[in-house]
Amino acid sequence: MKRPSRRDVAYHAVRWIWVPVLAAVAYLAFPRAASDVAPLLEPGAVAEHDVIAPFSFVVNKSDDELSHEAEALAATAKPIYEFDQRGNDSATTAVGAFFAAVNAAAGHGAVAIRQAAVQAGVPITAAEAEYLGSGKARRRMADGMSALFFQTLAQGVASTRQMQQETAPELIVRRGSLETSLTRDHVLAYPQYLLRARSLSPDPSSSVGDGLFLKLAGHFFRPTLILNAAETERRRDDLRKSVDRNKYVVRAGDRIVGAHEIVTSDAAERLTALHQELLRRGSATSGSWRGVVGPLLRDGLVLAIFWVLMLFYRRETYYDARQVAFVAFLFAAVIGGAAAVARFAPEHPELIPLPFAAIMLTVLFNGRVSMVGALILSTVIGSQPVFHDTPALFLCMVGGVTAALSVRSLRRRSHLYAAVLVMAGGFLAGSVALGLAGGWPWAAVGVRAVWGMANGLVSASLTSLLLPIAESFTHITTDLRLLELSDPSRPLLKRMSLEAPGTYAHSIAMANLVEAACNRVGANGLLGRVGCYYHDVGKLTHPQFFVENQGRGGNPHDRLSPRQSAEMIRQHVTDGLALAAEARLPDVVAAFIPEHHGTSEISYFLERAKKQGEIANRDEFRYPGPKPRSIETAVAMLADSVEAALRVLDDLTPQRIEEAIEHIARQKIAAGQLDDAPMTMRQIDDVKAEFVRVLSGMHHHRIDYPESSGGITATWQPAAGA
Repeated sequence: MKRPSRRDVAYHAVRWIWVPVLAAVAYLAFPRAASDVAPLLEPGAVAEHDVIAPFSFVVNKSDDELSHEAEALAATAKPIYEFDQRGNDSATTAVGAFFAAVNAAAGHGAVAIRQAAVQAGVPITAAEAEYLGSGKARRRMADGMSALFFQTLAQGVASTRQMQQETAPELIVRRGSLETSLTRDHVLAYPQYLLRARSLSPDPSSSVGDGLFLKLAGHFFRPTLILNAAETERRRDDLRKSVDRNKYVVRAGDRIVGAHEIVTSDAAERLTALHQELLRRGSATSGSWRGVVGPLLRDGLVLAIFWVLMLFYRRETYYDARQVAFVAFLFAAVIGGAAAVARFAPEHPELIPLPFAAIMLTVLFNGRVSMVGALILSTVIGSQPVFHDTPALFLCMVGGVTAALSVRSLRRRSHLYAAVLVMAGGFLAGSVALGLAGGWPWAAVGVRAVWGMANGLVSASLTSLLLPIAESFTHITTDLRLLELSDPSRPLLKRMSLEAPGTYAHSIAMANLVEAACNRVGANGLLGRVGCYYHDVGKLTHPQFFVENQGRGGNPHDRLSPRQSAEMIRQHVTDGLALAAEARLPDVVAAFIPEHHGTSEISYFLERAKKQGEIANRDEFRYPGPKPRSIETAVAMLADSVEAALRVLDDLTPQRIEEAIEHIARQKIAAGQLDDAPMTMRQIDDVKAEFVRVLSGMHHHRIDYPESSGGITATWQPAAGA
């Protein structure tokens, strides 16, 4: 295993330091009561005052009592022995093979019989070989072994060692689904097997034949009753677990010990149980190091679950220390809000601002991250002693999960209104459930639902107010930010529409293609659209050098060498990145500028250079890259080439459009331009199909409208002198 470097340790420490920090925040923020703890008195001590049970509680059995009772109960479970048909079959097969070998060697004398027996694994004497030379003796011996196996192995025989270790007076013998209970004395073992073999000897009058039969019986013995230790232990464990931990119940108002009385062992037991129940309910906390380390470790372990999930399943967030820090700040804010509720209104846990964190996590990351975060925070808050006797855990889970599900996409203010209604419905359903289970009056149910709705409204308002700050801190681009960037009045888009109208029109047409294709393959269609708006923004520096912006005048490339022309074309990528940085475009949007070309060749000017005899360095006629690294930029690369190519084709029938798209996609794949994009061939096929659908609708044939009604036909010519 590779030893982590100091740099690796520092990298992970910066991200994991938030777990103990948040655990400490939770420990310090929540109130810790420490009054009226039941005194822990040893037997024989004298009580200073009366101790009366303030509520009913259970006195549990000690560990020794539980263990003794559990083992006594487990001992009543009968061991299970299963009949092993394979052992019987194995013995029968081995005996059959032995006699087959002996029969084959019988015609070649005693020496051959002895050699065949040895090869079969049974060493026999010369006298025994002579004995087996008789065909009648061999048949009697084979029949005797068959009878022995039928009366013993086929019925079930256990090994001697197993029976010596078995202490249970009764056993269960299982054949398939049939179970039979037998006393241990009625189960055959190896000694009884040998006794049965002696009684079944086929030639008791012959000492050689009798000894050979016992030798064969012992050699081919296979135990056919096997202890099923796992099943036996499972049944015993079930019995152990069935032992009731409760010893007896102390009722509220019962006197545990009187003032100045000597504490009996029974009273000490009750005092200990009361003390533990007070700690569990949060009415008291231990002042020892355990009372400090325990809560810190408990909350730290729960919070660590979320960090582990980020490490393995949300690596893009884990790698960004700012995003991890923001998650920690968000968790700390919710814990602080819950602590405030615990101090001032512990009976109203529906006021805990968990929905705010859930909405923010959904908008910034996704619903899955939000739901997990809501469940983690619910567990941390609900496990605080101050909330033990309240439905805080349940209401936090209901509020957090409904908030996470209510804002799947946030593109309009109306989405927040819908989220508030969903959260209100969630709190109402949770309150009704608690009210029905607890017998609350309907007024109490209604109050909790109203407070929950207020919580949702405040959470949605805070999200709307603080989201721009969160986006700036985390560098995450939300749908709202993308919608802002898609506004045509944005400075860069406004400039493009005025200074490079051809590029602007190309970007709009390409955006329609990319958004439709991205939505079809499950990518972010809005990101694809906005990225296309800005993908050629670098052409603003020299718009006249790009054909879509050139009028009917001369082409400036006619005055340049192919190498210079290629450099001008390449330059729009670096110029675009500079303009994007100046306009503070998000990285995910700026990525479209270099990646939509990848490292493709500027083939037009490369071919011109070859025709003019220039010694061309191919890298000078190649875009700087990188290749597309996301589905959205990969789709943009295909759409850019397709949209530009179709402008030079006439008679755009659906078939011709499909052939052109297929040709371009095949070229990009062959050139390796899509190697770094996380796309499958199925997704690429879906993108091509969506391109065909959209472009076929855009380039369909139109009918001729009569000129008399102000229309234009295919044969229309302007009037002379017009």
